[in-house]
Amino acid sequence: MSNDQPTSGQPPEDDPFLKKPQEPQGPEPQGPQGPQGPPSGSPYDSAPPPPPPPYDSGPYGGGGPYGGVDPLAGMPPLGEPGKRILARLIDFLIISIPLYLISLPWGGAVEMRDNTSSNSNFSDVFSQTYSAHQLLWSLIGLVVYVGYDTYFTHKDGRTIGKRLLKLRVAMLNDGRVPDTSASFLRAVVLWLPALLCCPCLWWLINIVLMFTDKPYRQGLHDKAAKTVVVQTD
Repeated sequence: MSNDQPTSGQPPEDDPFLKKPQEPQGPEPQGPQGPQGPPSGSPYDSAPPPPPPPYDSGPYGGGGPYGGVDPLAGMPPLGEPGKRILARLIDFLIISIPLYLISLPWGGAVEMRDNTSSNSNFSDVFSQTYSAHQLLWSLIGLVVYVGYDTYFTHKDGRTIGKRLLKLRVAMLNDGRVPDTSASFLRAVVLWLPALLCCPCLWWLINIVLMFTDKPYRQGLHDKAAKTVVVQTD
């Protein structure tokens, strides 16, 4: 047998098919991560994936991966502020006119006394113009307004005014009709300050937010309940 045949020992070091022993693995160098992902022990190993955008898996579909340039992707068009204000005015009249007529046999929901006396001071004027009688009817009105908004918002997201103007209240995260708790919270945050505290300032703040809030045009009541007002067909 020729001496040129390879022996059964170790192959020669210059053998091109020789597997080199693997070097002990250490921490990978800093830099862009390859297809292998982050190194073991990285703080990102167990990081959860980012949440989906609003309406990503809701009834409206659409919506790419979170972090897209358009946070409104997959949502129907937002309700126009002018339509929202008109719808709210319609709802206000639907409730306030019957409520006022019902209060007439008991002196009316608004009781104004004479405050023109030269001896009256600011506290006297307040006590005369906002009497216990008016406070009682404001509380009754609060119950009626909150009940009206809660019922119709939970039913299908549309009060009578919103139905006429083709608007709907929807949950921001997935577009569904608000549940009872969200509907109730939205109504309370809207009507409690409007009827018992600072009506002019409260309406002004919410109207301004309808025009200026980005990107969802949420009033304070929408932010509290995590809702948004959208257009319907």
